[in-house]
This record gives sequence, C-alpha cells and structure tokens, in this order.
Amino acid sequence: MMESQITRDLTEVMRDEMVFKDKIVSLLRDSPKTIPEIAKSLGYPTHEVVIWVMAMWRYGTLEETGKPNDEGYYQYQLK
Repeated sequence: MMESQITRDLTEVMRDEMVFKDKIVSLLRDSPKTIPEIAKSLGYPTHEVVIWVMAMWRYGTLEETGKPNDEGYYQYQLK
C-alpha cells in the first residue's frame, strides 16, 4: 500500500511538470534562483520543485550559474 501511494504521488508531481515549467521560466526571467527560492515563490514543497527543475535542467532549458551558495544551493537560470 505504501509503495503505490508513493508512486501515485510521484506520478501526480510528474504530471504537474508541464504546468509549472512555464511558471518556473517566468520566475527565472528576472534573475537566477535556487530551488528553495523557486519553491517559495510557487508555494510548493521543495522536493516537488527539485523534480521539475531537474527535468528542465536535463532537457537543456535551465543551467546552473556556477558554484553553490553558502547554503550549498545552486542557482538556476534560463539557458
């Protein structure tokens, strides 16, 4: 039961990726942001935003700006 709950939740998060892709692009037009900053702006949990940002990074929509900040987070910008 627990495993199917996790899979279902992940499926829902993945399904939302296309909806949030445009929102993330809009947020990053002004300046680079870390995943926690993006999550706060969207009002969604960081662990869900990680999935969306990593998908966008993998497919070449986003890139890191350089080294991680003092808290260990990379900033992402549009590529």
